[in-house]
Amino acid sequence: MTENAAELARRLGDQAEAVCRRYLSNGRREGRYWLVGDARNTPGRSMFVRLKGPEAGRGVAGKWTDAATGEHGDLLDIIRESCGLIDFKDVADEAWAFLSLPDSDPDPRPRRKPPSGAAGSPEAARRLFAMSQPMSGTRVETYLRKRGITALHGTCSLRFHPRCYYRPDEHSPAETWPAMIAAVTDLNGKITGAHRTWLDPDDFHTVMLGKAPIDTPRRAMGELLGHAVRFGATGEVMAAGEGVETMLSLRCVLPAMPMMAALSAAHLAAILFPDTLRRLYIARDDDPAGHGATKALIERAQEAGIEAIALSSMLGDFNEDLRLLGVAALRTAVRIQIAPQDVVRFMGLAA
Repeated sequence: MTENAAELARRLGDQAEAVCRRYLSNGRREGRYWLVGDARNTPGRSMFVRLKGPEAGRGVAGKWTDAATGEHGDLLDIIRESCGLIDFKDVADEAWAFLSLPDSDPDPRPRRKPPSGAAGSPEAARRLFAMSQPMSGTRVETYLRKRGITALHGTCSLRFHPRCYYRPDEHSPAETWPAMIAAVTDLNGKITGAHRTWLDPDDFHTVMLGKAPIDTPRRAMGELLGHAVRFGATGEVMAAGEGVETMLSLRCVLPAMPMMAALSAAHLAAILFPDTLRRLYIARDDDPAGHGATKALIERAQEAGIEAIALSSMLGDFNEDLRLLGVAALRTAVRIQIAPQDVVRFMGLAA
């Protein structure tokens, strides 16, 4: 921990109970400790925070231990976990804001980010994904089902974060929203980035289709070029497209086909090919960017000796087809566009 961080943790320790009341509101004080479920403010009693103690050395105020997991830390860790923050600068900003320190304070807040966890870095993406929880039974599952997506097998690359950090711009205050977190991985399965889709925590808006009512409900971080969000194991035949929802919609009618979502038209055109790939289906979005990406990807695939076949949606994209026309219509439209042997293999139907 840097000298500034240590001083910040000490100042928070002087107000340990106030910190706990704000960031661990699901807990309560018992004697000299604050009891709660964990550092993410889960109700329970397995984690205890020391509220009183010496200024330095053993037993200082603000230190905590989770008896269930053996984890321990200080109040900066609590602010990070409870707010869903990633990089240290944001944690420090939140802590200084809580303490209401003036800008002229002689001990300035940290300016440098830890290299391994810098905002937008692959390490930050891996930390965000690790902080998230499996999506089963969460708002992520509800969001996908609202969009007509019921084939949720092989979606371990998707997780749920109940309070994912969001800042409209660098001058705006921080907000937290529930979010779908998608892991972006390389050909070896290593996480290189993450994609966040912030979700509406209350009633779903008709226009937003379950996304949070904010200006940019989707953002990516980390190293994305060449990589993708993957569903299913790599094989000789795969499908690739732009959006997570687009590819999951195709999986509703091609449940056995491995797929990858590149997250944008530009990144779709640049995806890296697995060595085993022999035939690639490209889910083409019906817009100029989608057509351009498909053309570029077909050319690259053919140069690599890979058969490339574009799949066209009936409406704007395959999720629109699924939602507005239904799974039967989508299955019929896709069936006539894929190779006969793939109908049997991936649709489970006779050619």
